[in-house]
Amino acid sequence: MADRRFRFGLMAGGARDGAAWADLARRAEDLGYATLLTPDTTGTADPVASLAAAAGATESLRVGTFVLSAATRPAAMVAWQAASLAFATGDRFELGIGAGRPGGEADAELFGVPYGTAAERVRRVEAVMDAVAHPPEGLFAGTGRPPRVLVAASRRRMLELGARRAGTVAFGVPPLTGDKELAPLVGIVRDAAGDRFDDVELCTQVHVVGDEVPGWLAPQLGVDGAAMAAAGSIAMLTGTPREMAGTLARRRDELGVSYVSVPSVFAEEFAPVVELLAGR
Repeated sequence: MADRRFRFGLMAGGARDGAAWADLARRAEDLGYATLLTPDTTGTADPVASLAAAAGATESLRVGTFVLSAATRPAAMVAWQAASLAFATGDRFELGIGAGRPGGEADAELFGVPYGTAAERVRRVEAVMDAVAHPPEGLFAGTGRPPRVLVAASRRRMLELGARRAGTVAFGVPPLTGDKELAPLVGIVRDAAGDRFDDVELCTQVHVVGDEVPGWLAPQLGVDGAAMAAAGSIAMLTGTPREMAGTLARRRDELGVSYVSVPSVFAEEFAPVVELLAGR
């Protein structure tokens, strides 16, 4: 297996105001996080604006969408936004793209665009990747260097698309998914990637750091800490920082996962793990 070095992303939907958002970005950079990631929802700020602001407040921190919905934007628009963010951030932008999210139909309705079937949305992701790699004639191309692309996937077709074409594949899996359930998904990526598998970064999300699911998060996950612990959920890390680091190191050795995101509410608590593993 390739020499996969750890990266850590901090997931944040926003802040109290622009000044607090800039402070969060600077703190993420100080703590050693590689990326500041933000979602694409109608209830949060437009990622283009918030990520440009975060990059402007920092020096080396990379910023990324996690993930932009191809279901609500034309491919050329995404390519334009990606090139603009690459330009504005000094090539510190990473484009996370997906085929939609639970409840995404409401976003499409709000914007007045068709949401499409699952197959149609996958084709839109492919069209976005084409447009980002080769911007249509007349479209602003930024620095001329396409950003790194992350594909978020949970089903075979999207996993295979990410394996063939993306720099990073992020596994969007239910909160009770353990290593045993993740392994066959990694296998799909490995088979589809072929010779390029060693160059494909694998990403998972940690939603809970510690033994308890915060009250605000429980309704979103639909499970409690006891159920996650019993399932050996990859979305929960418990123990001391060194024990958490050991869990992630074992998962990297066994499955190849080296890019891990955590919610910003756990930024400080998880920072000792970042210090132990980042870049190693």
